[in-house]
Amino acid sequence: MTTERTLSFTEALERFDPTLGLEVHVELNTASKMFCGCSTVFGAEPNTQVCPVCLGLPGAMPVLNAKAVESAVRIGLALNCDIASWCRFARKNYFYPDMPKNFQTSQYDEPICFDGWMDVTVPDAEGQSVRVEIERAHMEEDTGKSLHVGGATGRIHGADHSLVDYNRAGIPLIEIVTRPVTGTRESAPVVARAYVAQLRDLLLGLGVSDVRMEQGSLRCDVNLSLSPAGSGLLGTRTETKNVNSLRSVERAVRYEIGRQAAVLDGGGSVVQETRHWHEDTGITTSGREKSDAEDYRYFPEPDLVPIAPDADWVESLRARLPEPPRERRARLQEDWGFSDLEMRDTVGAGALELVEGTIAAGAAPSAARKWWLSELARRANEQGLELGDLPVTPADVARVQALVDEGRVNDKLARQVLDGVLAGEGTPDEVVERRGLAVVSDEGALSEAVDRAIAANPDVADKIREGKVAAAGALIGAVMKQMRGQADAGRVRELVLEKLT
Repeated sequence: MTTERTLSFTEALERFDPTLGLEVHVELNTASKMFCGCSTVFGAEPNTQVCPVCLGLPGAMPVLNAKAVESAVRIGLALNCDIASWCRFARKNYFYPDMPKNFQTSQYDEPICFDGWMDVTVPDAEGQSVRVEIERAHMEEDTGKSLHVGGATGRIHGADHSLVDYNRAGIPLIEIVTRPVTGTRESAPVVARAYVAQLRDLLLGLGVSDVRMEQGSLRCDVNLSLSPAGSGLLGTRTETKNVNSLRSVERAVRYEIGRQAAVLDGGGSVVQETRHWHEDTGITTSGREKSDAEDYRYFPEPDLVPIAPDADWVESLRARLPEPPRERRARLQEDWGFSDLEMRDTVGAGALELVEGTIAAGAAPSAARKWWLSELARRANEQGLELGDLPVTPADVARVQALVDEGRVNDKLARQVLDGVLAGEGTPDEVVERRGLAVVSDEGALSEAVDRAIAANPDVADKIREGKVAAAGALIGAVMKQMRGQADAGRVRELVLEKLT
């Protein structure tokens, strides 16, 4: 794999203005596929959830999933879109092995939702809000999944052979397409990440998808172009396909800014193409030249009738929408007593739902925030994971804090308890038992440990006898070391002072 030249992010922005465009594909959580009754359950044996319709066999006729239409309308309403009073499906024609019909049933010039917007809070910009305009949100079906075997990269180039699983073919999708996002400059990477994160929160709140990026139920295509700084023009864009984590969305934008800037700085031209994102190396590589709409030979789908959502029905769905994410965050911030900075950091870390779940499980807001944004955020960063992908639940974190509150472990031991939970050793209580991490509060054992510390540190003991109480910290530390951090530090301090003052 050839690594292309890049300019530093700072140098790139001195010369060029970035323009973003984001296309997010959302798999709906309907029980059956978009046009047939096949199951949509994730993880089934390959090619066991297929039928003549989703395999595109001759004579098979599609029937539209009503629940998918309802979900599409609810998404559009939540994104402040207009809802079409009449729309229809189209055939998007192209050949690829994971599309068994050789066309995708989608929507083209008549989407069900259009002209919307979402205000996105930028985490690192002191509450700055960027309005991202939504061009359209349309219905379509997902493709199958190709598996390229025998190569070093998992891609088709260099593979010995390829396999196709059609279980995913026909699963209902909503594609949400933004208009060009300009003026974000150095904030472009974090704006892209914040938009996808906020959109994910909105979709989760609507209950229309599990939005699990690692399973492909939410996938983001990142469009990016550069133009000379201050020109107000739009440059030639690239489309980085199927970026599957919030962290990668930010990294892909940052990398493409540097790569395109180097191309333009060297006198070259950016090629309009799709590009592949490589999570391991943090770079993009060329895929294929980007097709324009006419290349897909769209034409109206003859086997499906148009869709005409009833206006009263649409309004009834609008009336039942859940609390908007921005309003919900404001309410939670007030309930939890977080400062603007604390709430912004919580949202920016992707920890809002996790903190909320931990509080619901019994932890105090400050404690919930502390664990997720310090210890667990550090571990996620070290492993290159999103916080929500760590193998620990809000209930686990709440129980760890409860163990601290009960005096069974201290903060240092609690971190070891988390280590055990993350390592798959069981629940927090099971980890405490198996690792022997409970705080020692036995008076006899603590008294003997204090006596040993005093005998080993006579100079410190003399200072305490002379009234220098602050010196007790050294003896407390010695006792904690003897007892592997499992002593009750408060009681140890009391014993030291009782014996020496």
